[in-house]
Amino acid sequence: MHDPIEQKVVILGKEFLVGCPPGKKEALHESARMLDRKMREIKDSGKVIGSERIAVMAALNIAHELIEERGLENGYNRDLGERLRVMQDKIETALQKEGHQIEL
Repeated sequence: MHDPIEQKVVILGKEFLVGCPPGKKEALHESARMLDRKMREIKDSGKVIGSERIAVMAALNIAHELIEERGLENGYNRDLGERLRVMQDKIETALQKEGHQIEL
């Protein structure tokens, strides 16, 4: 297996270095663009204040959209739940590296 390579992504005006498997660069950047769009929508609504809270709300909205898209709203998928926990851990780690602590 190949070691991940670091890629720079910009989300809500902040730069983050993220480990990325070879061959997944475009998927990472598309994911970052999607998250950036969602966070900007939430920020622009004026209903949520603070980068950490905006990030959590965006992650929850994206997860909800994924569940609806896959038709899982009537049943909990353990694999999806595990992937969401991994995503949450990555968000928390990234925010902590930026000197922020996220509280849920």
